[in-house]
Amino acid sequence: MPSFRRSVPGTISRPAQPAAARFRGLVAAAVLLSAGLVLAGCNSSSLTDGLQPVGKTSQAAPASTARPDVKRLKAPGNGRYGDSDPVDFGRRKPDLYPVHGIDVSKWQGDINWREVRRAGIAFAFMKATEGGDHTDSRFEEYWRGARAAGIAHAPYHFYYFCRPAREQAAWFIANVARASVQMPPVLDVEWNHASKTCTTRPDPATVRAEMKIWLDMVGRHFGKRPIIYTPVDFHRENLDGHFKNYQFWLRSVAAHPQDIYPDHPWTFWQYTGTGIMPGIKGNTDINAFAGGKQQWREWLKKYAR
Repeated sequence: MPSFRRSVPGTISRPAQPAAARFRGLVAAAVLLSAGLVLAGCNSSSLTDGLQPVGKTSQAAPASTARPDVKRLKAPGNGRYGDSDPVDFGRRKPDLYPVHGIDVSKWQGDINWREVRRAGIAFAFMKATEGGDHTDSRFEEYWRGARAAGIAHAPYHFYYFCRPAREQAAWFIANVARASVQMPPVLDVEWNHASKTCTTRPDPATVRAEMKIWLDMVGRHFGKRPIIYTPVDFHRENLDGHFKNYQFWLRSVAAHPQDIYPDHPWTFWQYTGTGIMPGIKGNTDINAFAGGKQQWREWLKKYAR
């Protein structure tokens, strides 16, 4: 997804590009993590609930950097990446989670996926389609590059509220190869404040009904229940209390998701739109997985086949 400017808790700011930057919600086994994380509300039948931090998993301080305006984050392994507009998340900061990933669209341009992998990135979401007539020109190149570098990957669809969900699902299916859907596909739902062609905002019941059509069609075709990406305003107005059997990828760039989406389980957390990533020029969205490394391996085994 394109990078967003930072927003304060409870708000979502205008994207720099109409469609590119998102996804989130989660799973794992009912096992306590010695790293200080536990499964929160795990449903043994669906394993679609998220993890919540109950303690720090690392006491490491951010690595120093020659650029005083960039905060270097402790990344998995020996990797390093940073943020051009860092936020103080307090005690529950993103780098307490050991598994991180990115989400990208054509606006990221050329990507050196091997450098991204060496930086410690474990997964990547990439824009594939939008509405019922648009494809991302870099999608094919990106998923093949991520795959070759050993980065788990999945496509996302940017939803367009002026086109029937059935048409959008058919468009996604027609343009997304099964091989590119390693992790479950993602439905990106948010109000597009910058759209010049679609300013309508359907009522919540209509939004949910249309979403369900897309989710069902895409899920049946690929054999994987899609993940839902959403920012706080859209979630509050349309999704809170619904789609409980789905994993969520939540956007929260000024505070921990638990502070912005109280008691809502999540699998992925998009914590910045201004990340600095080796192998990519310009800002990049960076995300955290809700569990530890063992839970990540278990999640991949269950959902990324």
